[in-house]
Amino acid sequence: MRCGNGRVGLVTSAGMLVGPEETRRRSPGTHSDSTYVPVKDPVPSADKVAMTSGGTSPARADAYSERMRSELRRLGNALNARTDDVVAEMMRLSAESGRVLDHVVEESFEKVGAVSTVAVARWMAGEGEAVAREVGQESWRIFAHLASQRAAALNEVTKRCLRWRDSAASVLKSSARDLEIDPNVLALALRMLERSLDVTLVRMCESFEDERRRSQEELASREKELIFLATHDSLTGLPNRTLILDRIEQTLTRTRLNKEPVAALFIDLDNFKAINDSLGHGVGDELLCVVANRLGGAIRETDALGRLGGDEFVVVADGLSLAAGPELIAERLLEAFREPFKLKGAEETRVFVKASIGIAAGGRASAEELLRDADIAMYRAKWSGKNRYLVFESGMQDEVQTRMEIEMDLQGALENEEFFLVYQPTFDLETMTPTGVEALIRWRRPGRGVVHPDDFIPLLEESGMIIDVGAWVLKEACAQGATWQEGGYPVGMSVNVSAVQLDTDDLLTHIAEALDSTGFDASMLTVEITETTLMRNVEDTARRLAALKDLGIRIAVDDFGTGYSSLSHLQQFPVDMLKIDRSFISQLEEGSEGEILLHTLLQLGNALSIETTAEGIERPQDLSMVKSETCNRGQGFLFTRPLTAQDADAFFRQWPQHRRFEVRDGGGSRDRGRRLSMPILAGPKAPYG
Repeated sequence: MRCGNGRVGLVTSAGMLVGPEETRRRSPGTHSDSTYVPVKDPVPSADKVAMTSGGTSPARADAYSERMRSELRRLGNALNARTDDVVAEMMRLSAESGRVLDHVVEESFEKVGAVSTVAVARWMAGEGEAVAREVGQESWRIFAHLASQRAAALNEVTKRCLRWRDSAASVLKSSARDLEIDPNVLALALRMLERSLDVTLVRMCESFEDERRRSQEELASREKELIFLATHDSLTGLPNRTLILDRIEQTLTRTRLNKEPVAALFIDLDNFKAINDSLGHGVGDELLCVVANRLGGAIRETDALGRLGGDEFVVVADGLSLAAGPELIAERLLEAFREPFKLKGAEETRVFVKASIGIAAGGRASAEELLRDADIAMYRAKWSGKNRYLVFESGMQDEVQTRMEIEMDLQGALENEEFFLVYQPTFDLETMTPTGVEALIRWRRPGRGVVHPDDFIPLLEESGMIIDVGAWVLKEACAQGATWQEGGYPVGMSVNVSAVQLDTDDLLTHIAEALDSTGFDASMLTVEITETTLMRNVEDTARRLAALKDLGIRIAVDDFGTGYSSLSHLQQFPVDMLKIDRSFISQLEEGSEGEILLHTLLQLGNALSIETTAEGIERPQDLSMVKSETCNRGQGFLFTRPLTAQDADAFFRQWPQHRRFEVRDGGGSRDRGRRLSMPILAGPKAPYG
């Protein structure tokens, strides 16, 4: 359209008019709001009218210009009043196109049409730039929202803008006819509408371009995040297995060229599962993060630390880091576990945790092989007692393979009824009569025969399967005890309980269920707990043992003398019996240190009024010695080996017939040459458990 100075102006939907020079001065990609120069009066001046009218007087020109302004205002007001007609026509055209968008999106286009119509109409009506700009800003916000939500394609938005222009032009023409508007004024209004559309399209494209750039930046950022997540542990932020293997491959390649040493140290936390189960997974996660930080502080900056998953970490070192050998790094890592870990999530709880470390040093064909050998050495360190490191040796692989095969076979052993119990009688050493039996588990491994408990009990404990297997042992032992009671043999039943079982309250439930389901007398059941287990968690152990005593069950301390309990410790627990470890019995010699230790342990039991039982009595002189020290009970191969339930039945039936059986004492310091009256039944040669 023509400006007051004779130039064609460009109208924005925010109510601005700019000339072609200003349009050419726009910087590419910049918003029109900040670069368009507003021209407030779109009507030609009186001087221009006089020049183009061939001698028209200035007065008549002024009148003509004023009349144009007046008619333009009337036409603008008419357009404003018919905003709904413009929107309705625009929506009708869109519906006829057959491309209908989501209801919410269509409502947005209705609002854009209404706002744009009002903005250009009020500018025509002469309300000024500021008012039109304020009204027009709503359109840009809607366009930005559509772009950010990706609610409509750019071509669909463009089509609706064109339909708005056509609808507004139709209404302008209709209103001009009704109001008998000068054709020049209508032409001016249509040009203003056209220029408004131009700027609308520019601003719309800018909104979509802004969103495109923002989406690209967001996508690039997300890609970086995904790459990080794919190569790093989400909990600790350390490199994960994928990245660690890649770094090991790079290290192996570099060390082959430089002839430098390389080593991987596989770190696995000891008893982390027990901590996780007792304190909760949240505390366990926090512990892993704290461990990661402490391990990072124990290695050189050139070494790589990663988390492989669970409670497993790995350190990769090469070059100067191995100048003093990988063992020095392992010692520094173990030193990092000396102090307790303070966890905020556990109400400032101090948690002690140790680790086992496997070392694989020297070149390998691949990163997987180096990591595998370090893993094997780590497992061997755990089997050797935990809280230590071991360097990989070739023979370890076969050993680990064998152990893994045992673990796999154990998975279905309980379900396949491969476990069974044997029973070793316990004797009253004063009357030489059997008073009870100790239930011992055995595993009949398919194709391999009977497996000794030492070869599979630790695996059951590490895997947690000992909970279910222990519950089965309790129920099976109580059922057998009830059967013997009904048959006229009221013998007690002792069952061993592992540290893993004692760490949870499930033990109380399993014992109660075993007693209820079998009808076995609770007072005839003895739970045996090793001295080391007793001292692991004194407070919780004392609470659970007290609950067992409330059920009427007896408590025995197994392997007594091998741990670190004291008189004060024993007094904290409701202990009924001390079972002297067989190592003290097997080393008995006249005047030996073993005899002195045995005497001390038995006197401790007497001082506390606690029954004592000697384990591992295999020679007549062993029996003579423990009897002379007033030990209450005894068990061992001298009496009988562990018996199956059927053989135990025969044992109890034959006992009264063979009550008097003389075995000449081989010599005890106090009972040398004395005859002992007792039966000796060998029974089946099952391993001692």
